[in-house]
Amino acid sequence: MNAIYNFVYFILSFLVLSIIGLFVSWIDRKITARIQWRVGPPWYQNFADIIKLSGKEILIPENGNKFIFLFSPILGLISATICGTIIFLVLKKNFGFGGDLILFVYLLIIPSLSIILGGSSSGNVLASVGISRELKLLLSYELPFICGIIIPAIKSGSTTSLIEIIKYQEINGSNILSFSGILGFIIILISSVGKLGVVPFDLAEAETEIAGGSLIEYSGILLGFYKLTKAILFVVVPIFVVILYLGGSEVNSFGGFLIFLIKYLIVVILITLIRNTNPRLRIDQTLRFFWGWLTLIGILGILLTLSGV
Repeated sequence: MNAIYNFVYFILSFLVLSIIGLFVSWIDRKITARIQWRVGPPWYQNFADIIKLSGKEILIPENGNKFIFLFSPILGLISATICGTIIFLVLKKNFGFGGDLILFVYLLIIPSLSIILGGSSSGNVLASVGISRELKLLLSYELPFICGIIIPAIKSGSTTSLIEIIKYQEINGSNILSFSGILGFIIILISSVGKLGVVPFDLAEAETEIAGGSLIEYSGILLGFYKLTKAILFVVVPIFVVILYLGGSEVNSFGGFLIFLIKYLIVVILITLIRNTNPRLRIDQTLRFFWGWLTLIGILGILLTLSGV
C-alpha cells in the first residue's frame, strides 16, 4: 500500500512540477522579451510546445545506441522529479534525515549526466562537441556550487539535513544576513545559472555555434522530456537556494506561502537578469571563472563562516 501511495505522490509531484516549471519558464521568457523590447510569448506557449513535441515522430540516429538514446532523457526527468518531490516534502517538514542534503546534491548532477549520455549515444559530431562542453561545465560549476552549500551547512551546526538548515534560520535569521552568507548566496546563485545551462553558461547547447549541441539529434517527446527536465529544474534549483540562504518559509500557512513565493520569484528574476545582461562565455573563460575567482570566494566564505563572520 505504501508503494502505491509513494508512486501516486511521485506522479502528482511530476504534474505539479511540470505545470509550475513551464509557467515559470514563461515568466523568464516574458521578462527576457521585455528587456529586449519585445512582446514575448503568450502564457500557454511552453505548454503548447510540449504538446506539439509529444505528437512528433521520434527519430533515432542510425549509428546511435538505441537504448541509451531513449533512456537518457527519461533518467534526467526522473531525477529532476525526485529532487522536486524531496523539496516539497522538506518544505512541508514531512521528510528529512541526516544526509538528505548530500543525496539532493547527487540527484542534481544526474540531469547533466543524462545530457552527456544522450549526446554521446547519438554519434553526431556536433553532439560530441556539446557533450565535451557539458562535461567541462559540470566539472567547473560543481566546485563553487558545493562551496555555496557548505557555508549554510556549517552555519546551521555542521548539519547535512535540509530541515535542520531551515529550523536554524527560523531561530537565528536567514543565512544571507551575514557577510559570509552574502558571499555564499552570490556563489550559489551564479553556480545555479551554470547548473540550469542558461546564458552566459549555455555553451553546451549554443544554437548559433553547434546547432543545439548535445541534443541536436533529439526530436519528439524525447526532446520534450529534456525541456520538461529543464523546466522542473527551474523550480527546484531556485527553491534550493531559498532554503539554504533565505530561510525557507512556513508554507503551510497562506502568509508563509506568500513570503516563500516572493523569495522564490526574487531568485528567478535574479537568474533571468544575469542571463540577459551577459554574453555567452567560451569554455576556457568559464573554467577560469568557476575554478578561479568563484572558488576562491567560496573558500573565503567557508573560512569566514568557521570564524563566525
